[in-house]
Amino acid sequence: MSTTPEPAPEPRAPKPALVFDDPLDQQSSDDTDRGWGERSDGDSAADLRRFLDEKPPHHL
Repeated sequence: MSTTPEPAPEPRAPKPALVFDDPLDQQSSDDTDRGWGERSDGDSAADLRRFLDEKPPHHL
């Protein structure tokens, strides 16, 4: 029989809790303006090039 102490058990991660909040009270990513066409460059030539590249063929 050995006299070495047993290692302490590692703490367990907490279990995820159920949340019963109203999901409609939270803002979704669709409710923001982020990602709706804003571009960091202010180049008007780049805007025209993008417009011409993305124009549908029936608008020629």
